[in-house]
Amino acid sequence: MLAGRGIKRAGVLASAGLAATLLTSCTDLGNIPKHLQPLPYPTKQLIEDKGMEDDAPIVLRIFKEDGEMEVWKQKRETGRYALLKKYDICKWSGKLGPKVKEGDRQAPEGFYTVTPAQMNPKSSYHLSFNIGFPNAYDRAHERTGSHLMVHGACSSRGCYSMDDEQIQEIYTLARLSFQGGQRAFQVQAYPFRMTPANLAKHRNDPNIEFWQMLKEGHDHFQVTGQPPKVDVCAKRYVFNSVAVEGVTFNPTAECPEMSVPDPIRLAVHKKIEKDTAKTQIIVARLEKEEARKARKAAPQSVANPQIMIAGAAVPASRTDSGATFATASAEPAKDASPVPEAKPASGEGELTTAYAQKAPVDTEKTGGFLKRLINKVF
Repeated sequence: MLAGRGIKRAGVLASAGLAATLLTSCTDLGNIPKHLQPLPYPTKQLIEDKGMEDDAPIVLRIFKEDGEMEVWKQKRETGRYALLKKYDICKWSGKLGPKVKEGDRQAPEGFYTVTPAQMNPKSSYHLSFNIGFPNAYDRAHERTGSHLMVHGACSSRGCYSMDDEQIQEIYTLARLSFQGGQRAFQVQAYPFRMTPANLAKHRNDPNIEFWQMLKEGHDHFQVTGQPPKVDVCAKRYVFNSVAVEGVTFNPTAECPEMSVPDPIRLAVHKKIEKDTAKTQIIVARLEKEEARKARKAAPQSVANPQIMIAGAAVPASRTDSGATFATASAEPAKDASPVPEAKPASGEGELTTAYAQKAPVDTEKTGGFLKRLINKVF
């Protein structure tokens, strides 16, 4: 009984102590350097609810078109990464597509690595970290640029900019992951979500082959729940590949003999096959719709309809009521040649009358004939 009361009293004291700590932390946060600030309580609770630890490893994913950044965190029981939280990107510069050269104001796309040395607690943009551009792939393609960051202050000239509250939380999650033993975290920067619908929509973009390569890395992460091992050879990314013993990957040389573990290879292949089939169906539907719109937009009227009279093309005019009549002279050619019978034209507002001539033209008769013909037609 005494033991029970002792435990209960200890619990009360612990609760009181926790409350006092929280109260103190609320009033003293201003004295803590921004790069050492603790996580907000709602985020700590979210981490707990998802079966994670505060200092568990992380992965960042960026989707330009959606303007979103995701933080994924390793789960306690399974070791797989799961989505912790999404953040709206305040600003990113440029357009869809990779960064190519210094000054192009393009935000990078690709697979990057952030180490503790790339964290900047003294940033002019609240807090920041360098994503590591150019990486081995970028250098193999002679791409240039420097100081490509994720930072606060909602201002971008080639970076991914968050507001100060967002970068504070993301920076803290990264710092805690390093404290927990993670040596570097991966940043996966995509132009858009790697769905069949988006790949179909952007199929004619010059960057589509590059994006399909990024999708392969994206799929490795999706099926394994682990950030893929990323290497570069033959100027392309390769994922979860193991080279033969004693051989290393050279970004600009041909890829060595290598293999991907069967469980990963088969799972990724199955996903790519399934997504490709869906993409083809969507492409067919889009092209059908585009063809329909093109037909609808094509000109349907004839600007200068003509009437064939006595084998000669005569410009036609329209009355105010819309009726078409000929403005031919009653004087026909004296040396006309036989003309085969013409079929009715199908153009809107166009009327064609055929006359097969077999003998020299009598001008007197022809003049009367033209008048009778026009009266008969109209």
